[in-house]
Amino acid sequence: MKRIIISILTGTIVMAAHAESRAVDNFNADWKFNLGDVTEAKGAAYDDAAWRGVQLPHDWSVELSFTTEDAGGCTGFLPGGIGWYRKTFTVPASSKGRVVRVDFDGVYSNSEVWINGHHLGMHPYGYSPFSYDLSKHLNYGGENTIAVKADRTAYLDCRWYPGSGIYRNVKLVTHDLVHIQQHGVFVTTKGSEVTVRSSVCNGSDAAKKISIKTAVQEAGSQSLDIELAAGEAKEVELVFQIAKPRLWDTEHPNLYTASVDVLDGKTVLDNACATFGIREIRYDANEGFFLNGKRMLLKGVCLHHDGGCVGAAVPDGVWERRLRILKEGGCNAIRTAHNPPSAEFLDLCDRLGFLVQDEAFDEWFNPKDKKYNFGQKVADDRTVGYSERFGEWAERDVKAMVQRDRNHPSIIMWSIGNEIEWTYPGYGGATGYWEKENNVNYYWDEPPLDTPTMKERFENEDQGEYILAEQAADLSGWIKEIDVSRPVTANTVMPSISHFSGYADALDIVGYSYRTVLNKWGHENYPEKMILGTENWVQWNEWKGVLDNPHVPGVFLWTGIDYLGESTQWPAKASGSGMLDTAGFRKPNYWFFKTFWKESEPLVYIATQPLAESNYLMLDGQVVENPEKRRTRKWGWPDVVNHWNYQPGEQVYIELYSNCEETELFLNGKSLGVQKLADCEDRLMKWAVPFEAGELKAVGRTSGKETALQTLQTAGEPAALQLTADKTELDADGVDVAHCVVQLVDADGVPVKHLGHLARFTIEGDARNVGVDNGSPKSTQNFQSDTCRTDQGRCLMVLQAGHAPGAVAVTASADGLKSARVELKQD
Repeated sequence: MKRIIISILTGTIVMAAHAESRAVDNFNADWKFNLGDVTEAKGAAYDDAAWRGVQLPHDWSVELSFTTEDAGGCTGFLPGGIGWYRKTFTVPASSKGRVVRVDFDGVYSNSEVWINGHHLGMHPYGYSPFSYDLSKHLNYGGENTIAVKADRTAYLDCRWYPGSGIYRNVKLVTHDLVHIQQHGVFVTTKGSEVTVRSSVCNGSDAAKKISIKTAVQEAGSQSLDIELAAGEAKEVELVFQIAKPRLWDTEHPNLYTASVDVLDGKTVLDNACATFGIREIRYDANEGFFLNGKRMLLKGVCLHHDGGCVGAAVPDGVWERRLRILKEGGCNAIRTAHNPPSAEFLDLCDRLGFLVQDEAFDEWFNPKDKKYNFGQKVADDRTVGYSERFGEWAERDVKAMVQRDRNHPSIIMWSIGNEIEWTYPGYGGATGYWEKENNVNYYWDEPPLDTPTMKERFENEDQGEYILAEQAADLSGWIKEIDVSRPVTANTVMPSISHFSGYADALDIVGYSYRTVLNKWGHENYPEKMILGTENWVQWNEWKGVLDNPHVPGVFLWTGIDYLGESTQWPAKASGSGMLDTAGFRKPNYWFFKTFWKESEPLVYIATQPLAESNYLMLDGQVVENPEKRRTRKWGWPDVVNHWNYQPGEQVYIELYSNCEETELFLNGKSLGVQKLADCEDRLMKWAVPFEAGELKAVGRTSGKETALQTLQTAGEPAALQLTADKTELDADGVDVAHCVVQLVDADGVPVKHLGHLARFTIEGDARNVGVDNGSPKSTQNFQSDTCRTDQGRCLMVLQAGHAPGAVAVTASADGLKSARVELKQD
């Protein structure tokens, strides 16, 4: 591709009147779906009248019941199978001679697509975007039928819940033969300088003289005449200056737009826009991460792509609620574990001010064992995943990710893989961690062997058919063919080997997976390399490992939100390692991390648990750790709750999370003592007392002044339902959502958090229930239901708007309890 560059210092030229030429149509409506293989469905003449009508995005697995039959814990005990989609649509006669393209943002998985019976192709990876040109096979002015097959017969193909079907958005794009290539507008910034690169292609059979007009918000516009031979593509580069740029950062996520027109004389042949932000990122191996010249700690979380009760087909509003809650807790960064997210997810991150590590793969050539979550290969057709296709598709998929995502200011690094060393021979054995005579723990100790010994052992190990370092170099190189403005990282699980095996040579940042113990060791032995915690437990010692090591810029906690799958034992359908549960309710560890991730907001939070079930005991009047039940220091959090309802006289363990200098605990007005934060090495203030009904109150003070307060009241029997919605108005677009939350309360309105009750939802108006959830990882009640049993006294229903303006009402009822109702306006 040829490149033409022009630079302008000021943009004052006014563009010609803009005529719409490219049509980008939402292609999500009016599909037909069938669960089960119907090979005849690829033909245009097939009768699909008996099929079910669906709107995209659609995940068929989440609609089914949880089961152990033809399902497994790794993918959430939900079935897979084969699903077919068909859609009949018309294309106007005026589109003949133009390009008509269908864009899929994600189909899980092994998809095949036909248009009017013509096979367009197969796409194995369920997380990467892809497109097909339909132009040659369309009936212009008449009906056309597109058919899509998704194949998840290997229902244990992933280590988490992936969903099934066309679970992301689909668009139909129509443009001229002379056009801007897909994702062909790339914007980079440096200070006040904005560079716009536009890739333009002449798909016609004749040479064309055209003009490229580019406009940048707050910088004006400019045009450039070029000539393209038949079939030729060129990249046009224009440089603009913005006099007073509004920088993008986590607190002020300012966004700009750049638009590009392709003109033949005064006729607009094609046009495209890109949203971008102006920001500078810098990494220093000694000092950490800098955004716009200011050192910043990455308070990150890892997120899988499911949305709980909506499965993988997550409405934007569900993600927005979850991200806003994480932001309120001090989180500022997200790792997209372990695959590219949807385009809309990244749009939200841009708009809300999150920093993103965009990750490509969980496995390369060598597969991971999905059933038991370790590194060995398993010869089982049910577990066949992407590794079978990696050699053929990895370059295309990683480039598709980067090309689609490169304009997002939120993205600050690319990740090429997650814990890949587990599946490559030579890495684990060379560390010496798993040899009893070394008497060390992989998670808590530095390497038991010196580096020369590890090198010798590694070199003598059989490396197998594929060399990890070579594949890492390929992946990093493919990314940098497209974008050199961001560093490349990977989540290394054995960095003591990867630092010298050649793997780290392919990385600009070496991500450490649960290797906080190596933060100091890594910097001392490899001082030129940036080290980052790319996967960490939701525990205090992980954050302390950042505060104690200025060269480590932050962590990505596992996880920000509980997710479906990665379980081995029924009925646990989900992993409970998150700071929010699958319903998006805040868990105790959310409040714990908020105390130091948002120190500017005074906070106290009370968590309780029967002492006999806790990790502590009373010894000489003090709460001490039970040596036989060490407090959880890996995944998960103790089963503490935020209520004050126990048996009379029962010994109750109480822990307070606070960022105040001191906190005092009261029971029915009597002080149980004051504890100072400086005296709590683990930042946990601990009490144990006999239960007494009434009021438990925590008061936080700083500089002698009360700054934070929380009160728990003993609740009586449930008497009513309380129903709230997170918004009062819905857009009548068929997409917008509201979260309707039920809470049990007693006769005095005190929340009842220790009992469960079956709640029922009814809807009036043009809206629908797209899922119910109580957040419990072990609840196997159907997500697609109008009833939901509360957990900790609460549950939610996700309400999705219809298209008809008017009133929408939701009523929550339960046997023997007073019902509740909320009303929303839909417009």
